[in-house]
Amino acid sequence: MRRRVASRDGVRLACRDWGGTGPDVVLLHGLAGHAGEWDALARELSPRFRVVAFDQRGHGASDRRPEDVSRAAFVADVVAVAGQLGLERPVLVGQSLGGHTAMLVAAAHPGLVRALVLVESGPARNPRGPEEIGAWLDSWPTPFRTRAAAARFFGGGVVGEGWAAGLEERDDGLHPRFDRDVLVASLAENARRSFREEWRRIDCPTLLVLARSSFLPSDAVDAMLRERPGVRALSVPGTGHDLHLERPEVLGAVITGFWGSWTPPRKSRRG
Repeated sequence: MRRRVASRDGVRLACRDWGGTGPDVVLLHGLAGHAGEWDALARELSPRFRVVAFDQRGHGASDRRPEDVSRAAFVADVVAVAGQLGLERPVLVGQSLGGHTAMLVAAAHPGLVRALVLVESGPARNPRGPEEIGAWLDSWPTPFRTRAAAARFFGGGVVGEGWAAGLEERDDGLHPRFDRDVLVASLAENARRSFREEWRRIDCPTLLVLARSSFLPSDAVDAMLRERPGVRALSVPGTGHDLHLERPEVLGAVITGFWGSWTPPRKSRRG
């Protein structure tokens, strides 16, 4: 894995590039997340794909306080990373708010996106999102004294470790690598309106991957499938919202199978 840097309008975007010669895949983390949470999935995918992930604006090693946190800014960042890293019509895989960004990229730039994989993500409006996320972030007992303490706070196991890995070590302990006000502001548009029009406009192959204990209400999922009947959907047993951390091997197999189901097989050398 190589660490690389892209930029757009003066905003630094820290990237992880696993290389490879297969089709390009871009992995987009959710709110308060970081590119490193995709490491296990990247290892599953990299034998067959070229995999890139990046810390989205306001997160991780990317610029922490960008002036613009609109949905359009996040979309434009994906386009910039794809162009600067030489990615050709990537498959976009996004979890939670990262999936929302991937969805908007596919709607706004149909020629750029080869396929779309949404993990625990949809176009519905969430009017209480900023309030709920703000309260959740306020509940973090920062600084965490140790990584183990942070992992316990985030639920333990691979999910807790994944969240703890995104923290920044300072002299007094471990701190988030983002600012609360920036994250809350980035949810403002999702609180004001739904993005169902953009969802209906997407025409690339699309896979919706849900957790067994999904954050998405069943009626919202039903509406998504009615509006786009060609979308494939599945649920991963025994998982929660962070299923990409819980079962990266399953998600990797699902993405690989999805790719193989709509791409023609390569001809053998014998023809």
